[in-house]
Amino acid sequence: MWVKVRVGESLSELAREAAARTRTISERLHRHALVTPLTGWAAATEETGTEILLKCEHQQKTGSFKVRGALAKLLSLSDEQRGRGVVAASTGNHGLGVAHALSALGGKGFVCVPEHASPVKVAAIRRYGVEVRVLGADPLETENQARLLAAEAGMSYVSPYNDLDVIAGQGTVGEEIVEQLDGRDRPVDTVVVAVGGGGLISGIGASIKAVLPGVRLVGASPVNDAAMAASVRAGEVTRVDALPTISDGTAGGIEEGSITLPLCAELVDEWVLVTEPEIHSALRFMIDTQHQLIEGAAAMAIAAALKTSRGSGGGATVVVSCGANISSAALAEALLSAHLGGESHRSVRDN
Repeated sequence: MWVKVRVGESLSELAREAAARTRTISERLHRHALVTPLTGWAAATEETGTEILLKCEHQQKTGSFKVRGALAKLLSLSDEQRGRGVVAASTGNHGLGVAHALSALGGKGFVCVPEHASPVKVAAIRRYGVEVRVLGADPLETENQARLLAAEAGMSYVSPYNDLDVIAGQGTVGEEIVEQLDGRDRPVDTVVVAVGGGGLISGIGASIKAVLPGVRLVGASPVNDAAMAASVRAGEVTRVDALPTISDGTAGGIEEGSITLPLCAELVDEWVLVTEPEIHSALRFMIDTQHQLIEGAAAMAIAAALKTSRGSGGGATVVVSCGANISSAALAEALLSAHLGGESHRSVRDN
């Protein structure tokens, strides 16, 4: 865990532009996406001594927040551009979002995935009737090849994170959080968000801090694959020696020149890295106490929230539960690992 020293409270021009685009796109986007609940979590509140609220993006259409950014990007394109086609690069959830957006708005396109993408997510994309192409050994290589394909074919590239319209779409999560907190007697001090390429936390951070600049924004990543945290520390895009993680939605490197790097450097106040056992434990805790299914990236953010909120006092913590698209095999492996390790939610607490 490490904390960034904030230089000032005013937002940069880039962050202000992201927040402005979120406000502009919000009404049109919500014709095709849900306003997800912000709910209390009594068991987590009891364990940490801090009120924990869940922003339930695992209940979003396609089972992930990614549909928001995909819709925002496709809404920014003309009918002619959508007709020429779009190309997306994805480990699964973004591809599902693009497939849903094409179905809702019209157009054509295909989704590129890395070799080890979740078969469950790939199958779900194909059920929308969208072609899936396997390109590259890892997410960053897939992104690079997808950009080239789009340019060669005269099609629009839909980045999973490195695009201001995509970031603005994800920012509607933050906009909803602000609206749903209105009228609360107790303040919210902290918002915890899973970080891969940084699109979600950039959008949420810009939209929330434009209204509530004092909120502490925590970026959560797995110890096994934390490229953005390393890049913010280094001040430039940095490759890490990644290991496998159940948080497949946050896995992979960051595209060179990504606008999410300066946004994360500006907006994220604290970075928390969590281990695989902690993620497994948080997943089990969610199922045991909320009886809701979430994916590894959501469990990873929850694990970070449990760590940072314990004994913190003060206001509540909002944790963004970003998705629900987990395979039965990954779920079984995680739960078995937690069981054999003698883990429960207390293993998160005691670290």
